[in-house]
Amino acid sequence: MAAVNLGSSGADRQGADATGTAHRGRKPAPAASAPCAVGAIVPGATPAAQGGPEHVTEPVAYDAILLAGFGGPEGQDDVIPFLRNVTSGRGIPDERLEEVAHHYRHFGGTSPINEQNRQLKAALEAELASRGIDLPVLWGNRNWDPYLNDALAEANAAGHTKLIAIATSAYSSYSSCRQYREDFADALADTDLGDVIRIDKVRQFFDHPGFVAPFVEGVRDGIVRLVAADPALNPVTDVEVLFATHSIPSTDAAKSGPAERGFGEGGAYAAQHRAVAEVVMREAGASDVPWQLVYQSRSGPPSMPWLEPDINDAIAELPAAGRKAVVIVPLGFVSDHMEVLWDLDNEALETAGEHGLAAVRVPTPGTHPAYVAGLVDLVLERVNGTPVAERPAKTELGPWYDVCRPGCCENVRLGFRPALAGIAP
Repeated sequence: MAAVNLGSSGADRQGADATGTAHRGRKPAPAASAPCAVGAIVPGATPAAQGGPEHVTEPVAYDAILLAGFGGPEGQDDVIPFLRNVTSGRGIPDERLEEVAHHYRHFGGTSPINEQNRQLKAALEAELASRGIDLPVLWGNRNWDPYLNDALAEANAAGHTKLIAIATSAYSSYSSCRQYREDFADALADTDLGDVIRIDKVRQFFDHPGFVAPFVEGVRDGIVRLVAADPALNPVTDVEVLFATHSIPSTDAAKSGPAERGFGEGGAYAAQHRAVAEVVMREAGASDVPWQLVYQSRSGPPSMPWLEPDINDAIAELPAAGRKAVVIVPLGFVSDHMEVLWDLDNEALETAGEHGLAAVRVPTPGTHPAYVAGLVDLVLERVNGTPVAERPAKTELGPWYDVCRPGCCENVRLGFRPALAGIAP
């Protein structure tokens, strides 16, 4: 795959989009370092964040929003190159990657995630316009076209030097927070824009009302749907709500969030999910309905401990507990991407059917108006320097940090790499 001219990739992309010509960039190589201003302890940050405050209460005149996605293939020919990007540095042969590509192949080699991020970008632009806020939204992915380095080149071409990033992941862990920050550093190094562009990131938004509200609606509606289909169901004794999120290695989970907070087993990652689940059940008027936090989509060798229980194992045990129906809540996800469509809509619902359980899967936030408005509110917290006491948070864990704390969300296997939007390492 030929490298693109990063100095003109933003313009190239706009032309390609207008004419329908395919554009293919490339994932940046890992950065050897991250730019840090004299006296600063946060690399690549705006002056307001360079000193590493937990919450930045100094207003910042950002030039643009950087919507940072995971990325996904958009055709059969994209699948293996995409998976190479996702597993970069692990030395996994293509033959092994093909073994795990079946869910993408099943959907024609196309992940829905890119189209969903296009829709989210458009929804953010509409919300900003409705409020009279003049902030362009740039979109870049970690693992597929358009890449983050393309977005930074686009920013540079437009003269944007101060970006506020929104990562499409709500919780704290290596893969859902720090890895995005590392990729910001990679993109800055790749474009040689470390002395030009500054990147801050909004706080992890797991307990922001805009993220929580769609799940409250979903749980309430899911229980109503089950009872409408079977009026004999008693939700308190017959229904179980399963809050599903991506499993991660137990060692990485233990390193999620600042160690001094003492989150215990599962770290901040599990604690945040449990806290939000409690809020959802309470606000859905379902506090008496049984629920549990379950995990999905694990990978890696069986010898490596990952967070449990697996959702399919949990479903299989429900009939013995007297359950007749299950509500599946994709609490760990912001949109209906492949892990939701395959692991939940395919595998988990099939498992429920095999065990005689009625089942519904509630929607992810997607472009729900409350979620979109909430993301804009998070940006405005940093634009306006909103005091901590005025920032909404549905759990006692939040509002989470604007600047990630030193040592949080370590990748135990790889250690710390250069990253932005947090105190080194």
